[in-house]
Amino acid sequence: MAKKPNYGYEKRQKEIAKKAKKEEKRKRKLEEGEGTKETPGQE
Repeated sequence: MAKKPNYGYEKRQKEIAKKAKKEEKRKRKLEEGEGTKETPGQE
């Protein structure tokens, strides 16, 4: 009997990867926003 693919596991891994990427993007945007806000204050 052939081994049945575990689609639930694959889907979960894909969701985790997507969530991590989204979180990274959010952090990067947050850092960019802070950088632009801090620059005028320092001048």
